[in-house]
Amino acid sequence: MSAKTYAMWGGIILLVLGVLGFVVQGGVLGLNSDPLEDIIHIVAGAILAYFGFRGTDAQAATWAMVFGVVFLVVGVVGFIPSFKTLFGLVPTGLGSLDNIVHLVYGGVGLWAGRAYKPGM
Repeated sequence: MSAKTYAMWGGIILLVLGVLGFVVQGGVLGLNSDPLEDIIHIVAGAILAYFGFRGTDAQAATWAMVFGVVFLVVGVVGFIPSFKTLFGLVPTGLGSLDNIVHLVYGGVGLWAGRAYKPGM
């Protein structure tokens, strides 16, 4: 998978999940949804989609890696009990399915971003 493909489809998926999170109460497809997370998904999705559709291969690879790292960190941290609500500061309540999705999304982002070879 190229970084542009990841950015395009990853961006679209995040945009859809973010918008559905505002429309569907109680989460989408068993995933947790709260307004802050929905906004983050929309912003991340817009950035990825923009660089997937309009950016260069290098820009798409950079953003795939940036969000790859972010989603991996969120996925790992989500399994640590004291981070479940970010020390009580934000009511995220991420569940195991959310954490697994973040880990997969992040891993694929890093893989797609690192697969980019300049000049190809």
